[in-house]
Amino acid sequence: MKRRELPPRLEAGAVWLVFHLFRLLPLDLASSIGGWIGRAIGYRLAVTRRARRNLARVMPDLPPAEREAIIRGMWDNLGRTAAEYPHLAEFRFGPGERVEVQGLEHVLAVRDDGKPGLFFSGHLGNWELMGFCGVQYGLPLHLVYRATNNPHLGWVYSRGRVGELIPKGPLGARRALELLRSGEHLGMLIDQKMNDGIAVPFFGIDAMTAPALASFALKFGCPVVPAHVERLGGARFRLIIEPPLAFADSDDRHAAIAAATAQVNRILEGWVRAHPDQWLWLHRRWPE
Repeated sequence: MKRRELPPRLEAGAVWLVFHLFRLLPLDLASSIGGWIGRAIGYRLAVTRRARRNLARVMPDLPPAEREAIIRGMWDNLGRTAAEYPHLAEFRFGPGERVEVQGLEHVLAVRDDGKPGLFFSGHLGNWELMGFCGVQYGLPLHLVYRATNNPHLGWVYSRGRVGELIPKGPLGARRALELLRSGEHLGMLIDQKMNDGIAVPFFGIDAMTAPALASFALKFGCPVVPAHVERLGGARFRLIIEPPLAFADSDDRHAAIAAATAQVNRILEGWVRAHPDQWLWLHRRWPE
């Protein structure tokens, strides 16, 4: 083994151990411990400074104490989400289940319309639950994701999933087009910075944003469904699925893509403002 291969293998081994330790715990206990780790340890990490900068930039009128409460809540949610990951297959969706579903009729309509479809969300609540909801109701989603830098951690993303995982990048874009041409459905998280994206407002500040969602929707004329997860407390959630969007096309496709991307950023901003403690403020979302 080459020396440079040792750190990623050690990292993968540590992740494997933690993953299976949480897998042995009951779901509620795992979530509770994960939240404690997030609040007690994650909150004190240096990366938290980025969350403070982001919050101060887009919510400058918030008192410092409120910003800190949001950041602690963010770390609680992030720790719980990580600890719940080994238990994702245990979640059930619907009345009386761990995940309430609001707007299920939109999923069923997109499932049965005979066309390709797109779902988008952000890193809110336990964002990993949405793909599993689709499977329960007969609509497997192929998820576009950012591949890990450590090739030994691919199993973390693929474990228990039914749909295909599509890495971001040129090869992934071609695969996404193939799936949409075949009438399949894609799920995308749209709230991360993309250096070669387009600048559109997010919280009133231009942020580099991936245009793929708008580009795919305009190319195929397919429905675009906004959906996000709210944590209700502990390991219980509400999945909110909104009516499909119809983007306005024009002869200027670049302008149409920019307008559609700004539209989804406004929707995402509304979700974050409603539950700022459940969004991942650690991203480099705006120019620093």
